[in-house]
Amino acid sequence: MGIHYDYKSTKSAKLMEKQAKREKKLAEKKAKRLAKEGPKKINDKQSTLDTSKPITLDFLTNPNKE
Repeated sequence: MGIHYDYKSTKSAKLMEKQAKREKKLAEKKAKRLAKEGPKKINDKQSTLDTSKPITLDFLTNPNKE
């Protein structure tokens, strides 16, 4: 009877510990992944089409376009 009483009385505490451990592990993984990737590069250049130029098939299919 003592085992069941002990389990039920400490169940919520054990679940909270498990959740904290899980969140800590996820935070460490995220920090490691961000450190591995390095700072993110911000691309300030907007890729917009010039409205004065017509859109041609060559423009759409050219793999070497800028």
